[in-house]
Amino acid sequence: MNKLLEILEDIKPNIDYETENQLVDKRILDSFSILTLVAELEDSFDIEIPYDEIKPNNFNTLKSMWEMVSRLSGEN
Repeated sequence: MNKLLEILEDIKPNIDYETENQLVDKRILDSFSILTLVAELEDSFDIEIPYDEIKPNNFNTLKSMWEMVSRLSGEN
């Protein structure tokens, strides 16, 4: 999860990703940030994030992003 946190901090610094639970709902992560994040996650974790996975529930929290990455990489 540390790698995910590093990616998030590179994209949008100065956010407490470990406690914030409405990253999309509060527009902390906007559509451009999410597209950048998807590309970084795919490269860093060697996964493909299908279009139907790009939804607010999967990007609102650090935990939900990590669960998605783990699920898509087969590391449940």
